[in-house]
Amino acid sequence: MVIQPEIQGVVARTAHPYGCQQAVQQQIDYVQSVAPMTQGPLRVLILGASSGFGLASRIALTFGGAQAETLGVSYERGPSDKGIGSAGWYNNIFFKQAAEQQGYIAKNIVGDAFSDEVRQHVAQTIRDEFGGHIDLVIYSLATGIRPDPETGEVWRSCLKTVGENFSGYSVDLENDELVPAELTAANDEEIFATTKVMGGEDWQQWINFLLSENLLAPKAKTLAYSYIGPESTYPIYHHGTLGIAKQHLHQTAIAINQQLAQMINGQANIVVCKALVTKASVFIPTFSPYILALFKVMKQMGNHEGCIEQMQRLFAQKIYSAAGTEKKQCNDSDEQSDLALIRMDDWELKPEVQLQVNKLMAEMNADNFRQVGDYAGYKSAFLALNGFGLSSVDYTQPVDIEELSRLAP
Repeated sequence: MVIQPEIQGVVARTAHPYGCQQAVQQQIDYVQSVAPMTQGPLRVLILGASSGFGLASRIALTFGGAQAETLGVSYERGPSDKGIGSAGWYNNIFFKQAAEQQGYIAKNIVGDAFSDEVRQHVAQTIRDEFGGHIDLVIYSLATGIRPDPETGEVWRSCLKTVGENFSGYSVDLENDELVPAELTAANDEEIFATTKVMGGEDWQQWINFLLSENLLAPKAKTLAYSYIGPESTYPIYHHGTLGIAKQHLHQTAIAINQQLAQMINGQANIVVCKALVTKASVFIPTFSPYILALFKVMKQMGNHEGCIEQMQRLFAQKIYSAAGTEKKQCNDSDEQSDLALIRMDDWELKPEVQLQVNKLMAEMNADNFRQVGDYAGYKSAFLALNGFGLSSVDYTQPVDIEELSRLAP
């Protein structure tokens, strides 16, 4: 069958397997073309490894100098009578193929990272395949639903403001339009549920489990990815339900850092990333105009980064370098802690960048957003997440579903 992109709103209903393969290879090619990290972890567990920052982290740590062996956990679907399967399914497959061709161990566990079954599977795999210990744990789960394996209760996150409604515009990728959107104020129950899903509780539970099973090596590190953003986005993100959940994540990092320091001389950090097009970020209402403007400005200034560029810089320059981890205090007045954050949004938040971004956002409307912002780049990045829009792929050629069905992550 011939596979073409099908988009509903901001959801991709199809993925191109061999486009995903090329997207993974392009990221590998990038990290192999730049200065490598001179140090790094030997064995890495990545929770949320199949796309975005999680996948880019895995690629950077394996092919960007550290030559790490990786265990990736993700919740993806393969080909069936319901469809071709998800992009993450093929990302897992083709990353593993590329890693094993170079002699690296790369294991995938496909399942619900919130479940006890997956945790036990992870533990046994670490014992059997990774020498019994992990040097780095990356928490990069992005989901809207979290079940409680003990009670069966299900929490669902929501993308809302807190206190007052907020009106703005959002990109409709299906129709290539900028459409009015409104964020309504969340109630206490919605705030609680969003924090349960996107806060730090599950990260803490994973670290507790790994410690209890003696699976963390001495001086092991753990990272979780977050976002803060400039003041212009605070009503959308930082002061909304997402922001409250991320504040909980940041507070959890303090507890985990103290716990690891005392028990294994380890360390926990929050990595504050740049705003990018990911499968999670496209769902944030009224956030897309900011990204359109940001992409336009940073590309013009020559300091734009995608996920892979950001993750290679993170590991090669800020964590696994001769200088060691670079820590910067969070200066936001809403952060009531001395938590050391690793700021990968440093280029995004430069005053000269934000000045130009704010000017473009003030000019942007439904008629001119393609010209004022970088809509072409935004949509290209979205399509690439699902294996489309890559010049090296012939999308007119049919894909053999039976052949794909024989591939396993």
